[in-house]
Amino acid sequence: MAGNSFGEIFRITTFGESHGAALGVVIDGCPAGLKIDTAFIQSELDRRRPGQSSIVTQRKESDIVEILSGIFEGVSQGTPIALLIRNEDQHSKDYEHIKSMYRPSHADFTYDVKYGARDYRGGGRSSARETVARVAAAAIAKQLLMHYGITLTAYVSKVGTLKLEKSYMDLDLTKTEENIVRCPDPEMAEKMIELIKEYRKNGDTIGGCVSAVIKGVPAGLGEPVFDKLHADLGKAMLSINACKGFEYGSGFAGTELAGSLHNDTFYKEDQVVKTKTNHSGGIQGGISNGMDIYFNVAFKPVATLMQEQSSVDENGEEVVIQGKGRHDPCVLPRAVPIVEAMAALTMADHLLRNRNSIL
Repeated sequence: MAGNSFGEIFRITTFGESHGAALGVVIDGCPAGLKIDTAFIQSELDRRRPGQSSIVTQRKESDIVEILSGIFEGVSQGTPIALLIRNEDQHSKDYEHIKSMYRPSHADFTYDVKYGARDYRGGGRSSARETVARVAAAAIAKQLLMHYGITLTAYVSKVGTLKLEKSYMDLDLTKTEENIVRCPDPEMAEKMIELIKEYRKNGDTIGGCVSAVIKGVPAGLGEPVFDKLHADLGKAMLSINACKGFEYGSGFAGTELAGSLHNDTFYKEDQVVKTKTNHSGGIQGGISNGMDIYFNVAFKPVATLMQEQSSVDENGEEVVIQGKGRHDPCVLPRAVPIVEAMAALTMADHLLRNRNSIL
């Protein structure tokens, strides 16, 4: 199976399955001399872990990170960093009844067609459980970015038809972690929570959007022609389970504007070139221009339903299938740290393409 690595300079390779012994990641290309806060790594994993509220899966995993290599006395050595997170609460029996069936909108059928074998326990490698390794790696990428004054923040901006109409600039993003749905608008957050609970009660699921902003990005990051910064951010986001779309800057709404309204005009302030508007989302020609980078990521409703659905089994026979066990009724709250993670990994990689390998 190929496709388990991401990045060119700051490069990660993840391994492990949802119901295997452990998941982990090897980070190659992290500069030597970076002070590593291991407590921060754990705090990022805690944001992603299951069982943290009533509107996410109740699988209980402590997600304690083990550092196997690459860090000595709290400092990166420039050698591969290996991180391990052991599985503790696998309920593989919850999948016995569907081991020969293809779950609607899951990877069961496509994995079977491609590989001729699949791990039916929670989807194995195709499970969103794999993202725990990405978040662990990104906690180190975030610390590298913070060294250069770059910060990332993501939040839930839409659940079903409930949508925040305010720009990130008009929101207090410090409130994002103050509620279980991770929406920085307290009033909208309550509505979103109730909507998710309603879908869960009916054995159904709901999707929505996560928005993100990256601040402090210097001008000049990004590689033409095929490695444009927004193209790599798009690939990063679309690699996340359940992601159905990515837009940056004005996105699809920008198609409704005339060019005279959409163009970002330049001006100079304190010897720094800036733009009066930022429809470009901080990226022009695939290269960062120094303005905020902002984008939206769309997520589909979770495919596992606690309702009966028709499908077929491995022999093509018609079957009736129903989810069992512990599943998210909505991926969005736990997708927030994952979106941040993939953005951090992308930005760290492009930052190092413009830097040498030593801090």
